[in-house]
Amino acid sequence: MVNARSLWAHIVVAWRRIDAFHDELFVAPWRQALEREARRQDDTFRALVMLDALGVENPVAYETLELIPYLVGDLHDWHQRMGQDTFGDPGMCC
Repeated sequence: MVNARSLWAHIVVAWRRIDAFHDELFVAPWRQALEREARRQDDTFRALVMLDALGVENPVAYETLELIPYLVGDLHDWHQRMGQDTFGDPGMCC
């Protein structure tokens, strides 16, 4: 009789193989376009959240103010993607 734990381990391995096959078959051909669209959406969202810092009136400032600490970690990658070598005051990022 097969051990239940061993059977479960075989099921998990088989599922991971099926998932990897699915990823290669359906996602891989469009991965670059999907990543580019995700970056575009992230950049748009980041710009919306940072409108006050950029000096623009933000119509949803009350709802997005609490999200700023989560976006600070990605600030360096974002401003370099936008083509700026430095961002903000000295010591703020670079």
